[in-house]
Amino acid sequence: MTAIHPFFRIGQYTDKEAMTGCTVIIAEAGATGGVCVRGGSPNTRDTDALKSENNRKAVHAVTLSGGSAYGLSASDGVVKFLEGQQIGRDVGIGIVPNVSGASLFDLGMGNKGTRPDSTFGYRACEAAYHNEPFLAGNYGAGTGASVGNINGLENAMKGGIGSHTIQHGELFVSAVVAVNAVGDIYDEEQQKFLAGARKGEQIGCSEAIFLERYQDLRDMYSGNTVIGCVMTNATFPKAKVNKLADISHNGIARAVRPAHTTFDGDTMFVLCANQIEATFEAVSILTVEAVRLAILDGVKKAETYGSYLSYEDYYADKASQDFTGSE
Repeated sequence: MTAIHPFFRIGQYTDKEAMTGCTVIIAEAGATGGVCVRGGSPNTRDTDALKSENNRKAVHAVTLSGGSAYGLSASDGVVKFLEGQQIGRDVGIGIVPNVSGASLFDLGMGNKGTRPDSTFGYRACEAAYHNEPFLAGNYGAGTGASVGNINGLENAMKGGIGSHTIQHGELFVSAVVAVNAVGDIYDEEQQKFLAGARKGEQIGCSEAIFLERYQDLRDMYSGNTVIGCVMTNATFPKAKVNKLADISHNGIARAVRPAHTTFDGDTMFVLCANQIEATFEAVSILTVEAVRLAILDGVKKAETYGSYLSYEDYYADKASQDFTGSE
């Protein structure tokens, strides 16, 4: 991963046996925060405070976790750690860290009885302060992520967490995204699906299957969600930061097909360090691209788990079959 700006610290905790984990982004001095939820099944913590009309001036951390509703408790450990570091809002009688977060559904993978709790969040913060390298794929909030679940779990593929940083002069934009979409992952540069619902020898069948089942109104696909955080050193007021969070979803829409379904809880946070002046349009362009490429990074670096084939293994098997068939 390209280095994140020193203003932010990123840490992860991963439980490979339970196949779940969490990822924490820390802004020690506080950052102007925004959020946008476009998915129909969100699972979030303290997002109302980030609305433009509300009195939340700074965010000190964002927690991304697995574990569905249970995983939201990972933020409790983040709050405890930050309090110990005296990071937060001084309310006169002590320090209150402002921590927002979102969780994705990964209970169908690994040990269902173990979910991210406060110890996960605390350990992720410790990793951030030990400067442990960010690992993409089956780590942190992306440990138990999957994509393309619409045709049954046996035909789904492995998702993961990814990142991407773009620097343009003094301006930087970084994105960290956990990819657990109901839909398929598409690389517009290669013009091919990287991962998604499998049907026979094909992948990338989610939209076609949704259309085939257009009269099937059962809630069969809940348990997904793309969650992430964009970080920049640009300076914007809170209303603009929320607008940037809204625009960041365009990166999801360019990489996930279909995106923002009723069964996803797609949620994107934005943290602005307020260090340099930059136009909103420039930051928006970089934000969309950083999110798109972070999604591709998470899927490309994911590893096969059980029947959830990884991008790498799927295309290695396909190349082997194509080679054998050509002889």
